[in-house]
Amino acid sequence: MSIASPPFSSPLATRDLAVVWHPCTQMHDHESVPMLAIAQAQGAWLTDSAGRRYLDAVSSWWTCLFGHRHPRIVAALKDQLDRIDHVMLAGMTHEPAVALAEQLVKATPAGLDRVFYADNGSSAVEVALKMSFHYWRNQGQPLRQRFIALGGSYHGETIGALSVTDVELYRSTYSPLLFEPLLAPSPDAYLREPGETPEAFALRRLGDLRELLDRHAHGVAAVIVEPLVQCAGGMRMYHPAYLRGLRQLCDEFGVHLIADEIAVGFGRTGTLFACEQAAISPDFLCLSKGLTGGTLPLSAVLTTSEVYSAFYAEYARGNAFLHSHSYTGNPIACRAAWETLAIFNDEPVLERNRALSAHLANRLAPLIDHPHVADVRESGMIAAIEMVRDKATRAAYPSDERRGLRVYLHGLQRGVILRPLGNVIYFMPPYCITPDEIDLMVEVAIEGIDRACA
Repeated sequence: MSIASPPFSSPLATRDLAVVWHPCTQMHDHESVPMLAIAQAQGAWLTDSAGRRYLDAVSSWWTCLFGHRHPRIVAALKDQLDRIDHVMLAGMTHEPAVALAEQLVKATPAGLDRVFYADNGSSAVEVALKMSFHYWRNQGQPLRQRFIALGGSYHGETIGALSVTDVELYRSTYSPLLFEPLLAPSPDAYLREPGETPEAFALRRLGDLRELLDRHAHGVAAVIVEPLVQCAGGMRMYHPAYLRGLRQLCDEFGVHLIADEIAVGFGRTGTLFACEQAAISPDFLCLSKGLTGGTLPLSAVLTTSEVYSAFYAEYARGNAFLHSHSYTGNPIACRAAWETLAIFNDEPVLERNRALSAHLANRLAPLIDHPHVADVRESGMIAAIEMVRDKATRAAYPSDERRGLRVYLHGLQRGVILRPLGNVIYFMPPYCITPDEIDLMVEVAIEGIDRACA
C-alpha cells in the first residue's frame, strides 16, 4: 500500500517531520505515506516543491470556496494590510468588522441581527453553547444545562464542541473530560428502510426527537445540528423536512436551535445557507471555514435581538457575556470575509454551482451499480460515495484495512487530493472547478475505489 518514494520526498518534508506535529494525523503513517511540500497554490490546484500539480478536490478542508488566491480576495488583503493589521475588539471597532457584520445580517436567515466574532469553527460552537446556557441563566432558568445533538454529529474538537460530537474516533479518548449530550437519532437518509423516502424517514426521526424533548425539555438549553449534511461524520445527508420540523419542535418546547453551518454554509448545499432550504431561522448560526474564502481563520456566531437583550444590563447585574479571543474580529480576516460576501453579491456563484453540481452528479451516476458502492449521495457542491465490502448487506470494510487510505494514495499518484472519511470517498471542490476537472476528479476516484476493493 505504501507509495513513498524519492519523487515524493523533499528537503522541506524532511525538515517538517523533524519538528511539526500535524492535525488529525497519526504521525507514524508518514513513514510510508508521503508528506506533500506545497510551494504554490492557484485556483483549484496545488503545486509541490518539485513542480507536481494536485487538484484540490476537498478545498483544503472545505475552506477555499473560490479556489486558492482568488484575485479579489488577495487584493482586499493587500489593501487592508496598508491600513490596520490588528486591534482588539474590546472597546474599539474598525470598518471591516462593522461592514462584515452588516453584510452577514443581510445575507443570513431573517431575525439574526447580532454578530459575535471568534477565531475558528470549534470556537464558534463553544460561543453558541455558552451563550445559550447563559441566556437561560440570565432568564432565571439556570437548570437548562443540557444540549441535544444528532447521532453521528461532528461540531469540533474543543471540549464543548467535542461534547456535542458523536464520532467515537474523536470523542472516545477524551470522554472523561466531556459533558454528556442527549442524542437524537440521526435523520441520515442512508439509514432509512427499503422503500422509505428520505422525507418520510426524516419525519419518523422527528418523532424520536419529540419523545426526547417530552422527557427532557425542561433541562435543555438548545438542540444543535449540522443542517442537511453531517460532514465529518461521513457526509451523511438528510431531507430539509427534518429542519422544518425541528424548528417547530424547538418553538413548541421552548428550546434554542443552534445551526452549525461551519462546513455547509456559503453555497455548499446549493443555497447560500442550508437553512434556507427549509425556510427556517435558527436562534444561533455558526459560521467559519469558507467565511474568508479560505485565506485566514475567522468565525462568527449570529443570534437574535432577543438573545442579545438578555445580556444587556448594568454591569453590576453580572449578565455580560465575558467570552473573548485575542484575535476576535481581526481586521485582515474580516476584510477577506467582507470580500467573500461581495463575490457572492456580484457574481452568479450559485447559478454556476448548480451547473457544476449537475455535471458532478451525472459523472457519479455509474457508480450506483458498482459492486462495492452502497450509496452515492449529493447535496449541491458536496458529493459522497459509500464504499462497502458487500453491497447487498452494506457490510463495511473493517476500519483497520484502511481502504480509504488506498484511494487517497492512488489520488496522489494521479495528481488529485482525495481525503476520504474512513471508507466514504467524498468531493467538496472549490467553486472555480471546471467540468473537465470534475471529470478528472471522478475518474481518479473510481480508479482508486476499484484498486482499494480489488
